[in-house]
Amino acid sequence: MSLVDLAPGQHADHVRNHWWWRPGWHVGRRFYAFHITFEDQHQLYRAAKAYRTSLAEMPSLTLIPNRWLHLTMQGIGFADEIAQDLAEKIADEARSLLADVPAFEVEFGPIVVADEAIVIPAEPAEPVHELRHLTRQAIGRVLGDDRIGEDPDRFRPHVSVAYITAEGSAAPYVEAVERTNVEPARVAIKHVDLIEMHRDQQMYEWTTVANLPLR
Repeated sequence: MSLVDLAPGQHADHVRNHWWWRPGWHVGRRFYAFHITFEDQHQLYRAAKAYRTSLAEMPSLTLIPNRWLHLTMQGIGFADEIAQDLAEKIADEARSLLADVPAFEVEFGPIVVADEAIVIPAEPAEPVHELRHLTRQAIGRVLGDDRIGEDPDRFRPHVSVAYITAEGSAAPYVEAVERTNVEPARVAIKHVDLIEMHRDQQMYEWTTVANLPLR
């Protein structure tokens, strides 16, 4: 089960390889998206490090270093299909929409083993949903509503600490994370980033196209 389908506190029963090539993706291809990134968020770094330590001996995992921790929000499209000036217009629209949204805090607490990743959900989720709604609105204003990808209702904000790389039972991963006692991490959300990312090396890596501050 994907994270969206799991009840709070519930883990998936079965896991699978996250790094299968989704439609349109291949080595060398880049993708525009809105993400929340976490520079100098030391409480989150502490929690992520504790979970990485507990998972370090587990097979079939890609552990995510602090540099690449992120909260996925909304995809836009492949960079070879969206002209740079359009990406910049989307960023400008989003900057205007987000400028009146106050910065806020979320808490990353109990970890969840989902079907393709080991993740820490964000609570409360509602302020992040609002940010996503505004980024979707920005995309629609520039590209048209028919070009807004992804289901608006299938979103549960989270940060992944590891990606699973093989199919099998979730039980060993659940046992590993449940042995780890980690204090929740309080994180200030002060901006949204428009990024250009790739997954060429079984890691989501990116360059920042635009940093969009909240009020």
